[in-house]
Amino acid sequence: MASDSHMLAPVCLIENTGGQLVANQEALEILSTNKNPLVVVAIVGLYRTGKSYLMNKLAGKNKGFSLGASVQSHTKGIWMWCVPHPKKPNHTLVLLDTEGLGDVEKGDNQNDSWIFALAILLSSTFVYNSMGTINQQAMDQLHYVTELSDRIRAKSSPNADGIEDSADFVSFFPDFVWALRDFSLELEANGIPITADEYLENSLKLKQGTTQSDQNFNLPRLCIRKFFPKKKCFIFDRPTQRKKLGQLETLHDSDLDSEFVQQAAAFCSYIFSNSKTKTLSGGIRVNGPRLENLVLTYVNAISSGTLPCMENAVLALAQIENAAAVQKAIAHYDQAMSQKLQLPTETLQELLDLHRACEKEAIELFMSSSFKDVDNLFQKDLGAQLEKKRDDFCKQNLQASTNHCSDLLEDIFGPLEEAVKQGVYSKPGGYRLFIQKMQELKRKYLQEPRKGIQADEVLQEYLKSKESMTDAILQTDQTLTEKEKEIEVERVKAESAQAATKILEEMQIKNQQMMEQKERSYQEHVRQLTEKMERDRAQLLEEQERTLALKLQEQARLLKEGIQNENKRLHNEIQNLQKNMKTKENMPHKLKT
Repeated sequence: MASDSHMLAPVCLIENTGGQLVANQEALEILSTNKNPLVVVAIVGLYRTGKSYLMNKLAGKNKGFSLGASVQSHTKGIWMWCVPHPKKPNHTLVLLDTEGLGDVEKGDNQNDSWIFALAILLSSTFVYNSMGTINQQAMDQLHYVTELSDRIRAKSSPNADGIEDSADFVSFFPDFVWALRDFSLELEANGIPITADEYLENSLKLKQGTTQSDQNFNLPRLCIRKFFPKKKCFIFDRPTQRKKLGQLETLHDSDLDSEFVQQAAAFCSYIFSNSKTKTLSGGIRVNGPRLENLVLTYVNAISSGTLPCMENAVLALAQIENAAAVQKAIAHYDQAMSQKLQLPTETLQELLDLHRACEKEAIELFMSSSFKDVDNLFQKDLGAQLEKKRDDFCKQNLQASTNHCSDLLEDIFGPLEEAVKQGVYSKPGGYRLFIQKMQELKRKYLQEPRKGIQADEVLQEYLKSKESMTDAILQTDQTLTEKEKEIEVERVKAESAQAATKILEEMQIKNQQMMEQKERSYQEHVRQLTEKMERDRAQLLEEQERTLALKLQEQARLLKEGIQNENKRLHNEIQNLQKNMKTKENMPHKLKT
């Protein structure tokens, strides 16, 4: 997309000025033009820990996000860089670099907590960047994760006891990647080599105990395990000598530690291959305009002093998109009808069939673009607008037919009326000549194509308007007896009554066709709604099964740890028991000596 190729450098997405978070209009406009699905990778960590360098590597650049070369935090707020995804065609990789946590210049960590929460809310992969090993200090620095339930609401209405299930968060939360910088330990446990992922899992094991110290130890670990079932760990050696760290933007890979270069390449490869498209509840893939709306919703919630609610954000997004989907469907209907409809139509059914085909396409387009249409309000609005459009076209069709038939009658019967004015038929035998001419002209009129649905009615109205003229010619024709004149008058009346009956029958047929069309429209809405509900139900079931599987996986891990701890405790008790028994056995020998 143009938005990818034109974004040569990062821009600030969420500004942090004076402790206030504000969405940057320039960045929002960039997002609004990007219709690609987005893979959103956010990185968070203490300031001056090399976060920006990793994000530049993901962008395929040495320069971009500010690295800085001092102990001051360079990145303020949240910065964004949109680049074409290197492995997923027609996808955009959105990189979010956040200001460093724990910056002493800020004075308090209130802003840090919101930056941390926003990075989680907006991303599909969340990278936590820290220095050294995973020890208690590292866990203490990650205290923001323990505050998530105080900063974010998954649902607008929590459970009856006011507590939200961690599964509610899991369905929204991104995958978790821990990047350990300047890691200097050997990856092994009990003398056996282990992977970085195993090191992370070992570091997240809980203590068996109920003391305050045990609870403080377990809380961040428990939160990470519950909120982020999918976890990955990468370790990085120091990239180069300390003196050269401030020159990373200008150094080539050959100037860096070879282990670090390989580790950075493995990290990037994992992100490119495994980071998922940002997806909302219901399987809704996030594109640029959707991310734009999420940013505005979350930042506005924080600014107003309320907690960002993921469910409400999705519903707010649905309101915007569903309204747009209605307009998109109506525009499609209008365009299709204007291209295919030629007024007047020969029959009402011809118009209704065309409306039905265009209506079906419009409903399908709405269904494909809409989501979370609570109580089907937007679909009902679409149905009401389509019904009004149909009625308007019917009125236009009727008027077009009336105008066309009136013009046609004027062209065909105009010369006859002029002849009557000139007295051509005011003579003996003139009435029969006049009737013959009238019949000839009626046949000519009826043979004209595409007169529309008003052809008979307009003709009968015309003939009725000329009854006085016909009667005058009849009465002046001296070749006819009074009896013949009376018979002729009755014949004309009968003919007129027969035509009126035919028109009435046609009106009843038209009304029946309109009723049938309304029923077909209703059934079409129901059919497409049912199909969409079945798809949504299947998607929801899939999400619930995935969430349940993750919870069961975590419970199984906890159970396994509990069994291992219990086995360890029993093993220690057995060893102590054996030691005590040996001590007792040796006591008589000692007494003898």
